[in-house]
Amino acid sequence: MTAPTKEAQRAELHKIIWRIANDLRGSVDGWDFKSYVLGILFYRFISENLTAYLNRLEREAGDADFEYAKLSDTDAEFGRKDTVDEKGFYILPGELFANVRKRAAIDENLNETLARVFKNIEGSALGTDSEDDLKGLFDDLDVNSAKLGNTVAKRNERLVKLLNAIGDLNLGSEFTDHTIDAFGDAYEYLMMMYASSAGKSGGEFFTPQEVSELLARITVVGKTAVNKVYDPACGSGSLLLKFAKVLGKDNVLRGFYGQEINLTTYNLARINMFLHDVNYEKFDIAHGDTLLEPAHWDDEPFEAIVSNPPYSINWEGDANPLLINDPRYSPAGVLAPKSKADLAFTMHMLSWLAVNGTAAIVEFPGALYRGGAEKKIRQYLIDNNYVDTVIQLPPDLFFGTTIATCILVLKKSKKDSSVLFIDASSEFTRVGNKNKLTEDHQQKILGAFAARVDVAHFAKLASHSDIKANGYNLSVSSFVESEDTREAVDITALNTKIAQIVTRQQELREQIDAIVTDLEGSQ
Repeated sequence: MTAPTKEAQRAELHKIIWRIANDLRGSVDGWDFKSYVLGILFYRFISENLTAYLNRLEREAGDADFEYAKLSDTDAEFGRKDTVDEKGFYILPGELFANVRKRAAIDENLNETLARVFKNIEGSALGTDSEDDLKGLFDDLDVNSAKLGNTVAKRNERLVKLLNAIGDLNLGSEFTDHTIDAFGDAYEYLMMMYASSAGKSGGEFFTPQEVSELLARITVVGKTAVNKVYDPACGSGSLLLKFAKVLGKDNVLRGFYGQEINLTTYNLARINMFLHDVNYEKFDIAHGDTLLEPAHWDDEPFEAIVSNPPYSINWEGDANPLLINDPRYSPAGVLAPKSKADLAFTMHMLSWLAVNGTAAIVEFPGALYRGGAEKKIRQYLIDNNYVDTVIQLPPDLFFGTTIATCILVLKKSKKDSSVLFIDASSEFTRVGNKNKLTEDHQQKILGAFAARVDVAHFAKLASHSDIKANGYNLSVSSFVESEDTREAVDITALNTKIAQIVTRQQELREQIDAIVTDLEGSQ
């Protein structure tokens, strides 16, 4: 029998997840329901991941029949410390997803059982290096919420359905017989599904996969490995994790770093890391306001930085007199406007970028042409030769907005003082109700980015003096001439046609006059 293709596996997985969402949604919809589905998916993942790890260790040590899930909780305690040191957490056999699921239908206190299990999983990391990576991961999965039902019985009935639905997903056995990253792909699909229905807030926690991949590829052109990757507004972490796909997670040598201000989304980012099998010591996701309280002073600089920060949000700016002395912002001599933090994020990323690194940032278009303080910051970036490339993206790529955003690429070690402008506004395919960058579109953009030469109506290499003469306006349309798609007009042929029309018009008038004369004569 032929093994199913990646596409077939993925399509089947997505179809089942969609059915789970529709079957179980009920009164728990949108963002709230997502937390339950993702939370239980995460619980299943870490249970199976831990079981596979311990089974492999013991079998390699000579116990060919070892089955961790069949041990008593008492017997399993012997392996707790070493396992937590390696995996970052521990789950006793009786609290594994598979065993809790088996008893779920007859467990009248299922909600309490799950609450205890989740508390114990987080508690297993207390006092260890992984404590911060596990703390609060189940906070959004409230198994006692009235949203699940008005009574304990109804809540437990829904929890049983949820455990069974997630348990029935074909996600492979012991992570060896799938050609796709099944758990990670299930997570990404759920995030996309909820982002598409979350309205304006959808784009705040999810960057479309193809845009994430393009950003990651831009920062690693010519490289097979990078030291560390960083996203200061990491959302659910999907952008960071594209490096695992582009390079392989082992080729991100010292791990994945990010910060997220929204608590729920911060939890999702950490869950996403685990679901993509990134071990706790290979990621450091922090909670907090990056612009005011950055969490990774001791970890910068970063060789690859990618981000889709929130567009034109408010921040303290010059209302806080101390910020102008912040080494991240002070070099420009001015702060980004209080009502538009776009270039504050940009300055932060430039400050933490390694000398041999590349940053690829999704920018709100206004940040590239607005005047005032933003113009002064752009002048600082250009005059110090930090801007490598500006890419105009198509409209309607992101959830929650139809705006045509741009990618600003920064480098600290450029080979020349020119800036490449790429107009990729037409590089999309309409899929459903959104535009999408296909693999061919991405390759065309990456090809122009790497070649760094003029391409008619697509790419233009502009000198420092050209940009200065343009008032430090970095809009792509200022440098790349749009193609005139109107049909060429043959003036001689047009004049001939007009003359023929005039002649015919005169003939018709003469015929009408003759008819009128005949009618008058007959009266």
